[in-house]
Amino acid sequence: MSLVIDKQTLDDLNIFGKRDNDSVYAIFNRTHTRGGAEILEQMFRYPLSDVGAINNRSGIIRYFKDLKTNFPFKGDLFDAAEQYLANTDERSRLTHHENTLGRKFNNLIGANTEYHQLLKGISSVMEILLTLRNFIDRIAPSATGTPYAKDLHEIKILLKAPEMEQVLREKLPVKLDYDGAVDYDKLLRYAHREQIKQLLYYVYCIDVYISVATVAGQRGFIFPEALESDKHIMKIEGVYHPRLTKAIPNDLHITPNSNIVFLTGANMAGKSTFMKSLGIAVFLAHTGFPVAAERMQFSVCDGLLTTINLPDDLNMGYSHFYTEVLRVKKMALQLERSRNLFIIFDELFRGTNVKDAYEATVAITSAFAGRPNCMFVVSTHIIEAGESLMSICNNINFVYLPTRMEGEKPVYTYRLEQGITEDRHGMIIINNEGILDILKNGKKQITGP
Repeated sequence: MSLVIDKQTLDDLNIFGKRDNDSVYAIFNRTHTRGGAEILEQMFRYPLSDVGAINNRSGIIRYFKDLKTNFPFKGDLFDAAEQYLANTDERSRLTHHENTLGRKFNNLIGANTEYHQLLKGISSVMEILLTLRNFIDRIAPSATGTPYAKDLHEIKILLKAPEMEQVLREKLPVKLDYDGAVDYDKLLRYAHREQIKQLLYYVYCIDVYISVATVAGQRGFIFPEALESDKHIMKIEGVYHPRLTKAIPNDLHITPNSNIVFLTGANMAGKSTFMKSLGIAVFLAHTGFPVAAERMQFSVCDGLLTTINLPDDLNMGYSHFYTEVLRVKKMALQLERSRNLFIIFDELFRGTNVKDAYEATVAITSAFAGRPNCMFVVSTHIIEAGESLMSICNNINFVYLPTRMEGEKPVYTYRLEQGITEDRHGMIIINNEGILDILKNGKKQITGP
């Protein structure tokens, strides 16, 4: 089963990004093969919602991290192998009766380009299989009893098939005469093409596991522990944004008795960054990948939905406020369909006046409070909304990101504290930037004598 997630959430968390090099996906994409990159992308597009599947994938990546191995295959082998296997036109099949003097002459002068392409494909497939056999033999003792043992067993079955014996008797580097190429062409491209494709899939998965494991080791990411969904908890320590080099870590603990996190703080205090950090950690945890944190336990969710950078829908003629309303409606409908969701909403109803935003924030958040099987993180600038909720809901965890004043200069700690902020420093920041002085001086210049 896949985690329910949508484009807005993927965009909010910058999972793929408008430019590949600044996305979360780009952090992990150290793959050496096109096939590996495609599998990695599929893992990102379809996070898991099954505790066994998540812990199994996480365990495999952890195994490869501990193994500390490099990808043992030459990257340029795979394009040649895939191109070769994709060509199933019977007219290109090599046959023994075509081993004529003319063919030998063309081969000698380098004119037989079609044959050379086929020979390169055959040799590439064979080198991949031989390298895979050697790699599997090397890691087999350490894989016993690990989550990777199942994949290893299936690879061994495919490699031990009678039709593979002839290939695996060859030595590296592969050197074939014409008659040998004919025999292997029949074997690899026609008789057992599907088995070869399945083995390539396992190689691409190895590429992904080693890629992600390498990132985890280099960046110090940790492997979360997935728990059954009916526990409805999230315990994360030292979470931070994986793309920040000097990130400030934070802790958060969500339970059914405290399943709403109500976050306040001044502008620039770090609310959005914290919410993105948390959302990315929840997302990666459901892919079975390591996360930027010190420790994490989480109950598997049915879906992850965020609203952090919600744009106006100009094509539909919707205002920002109405777009927010439709977004909340979508979440409400998902709450009816799904057993448990993780929902992040940054600045509920920022697109309307303060009075309506206050009333709507209190109403929606208190309605969220009636869903103890789900987890919510809601931020707002409207301190009064938090004060009202404190008196009517007993399952809300009130936290804030503080602003310390050093004279007239605001300093941000980026560390969560318990309670509701009392910070109101907007005018201080405006005055510090000299905006009013610029406007006044500008007015004098325009209206002066």
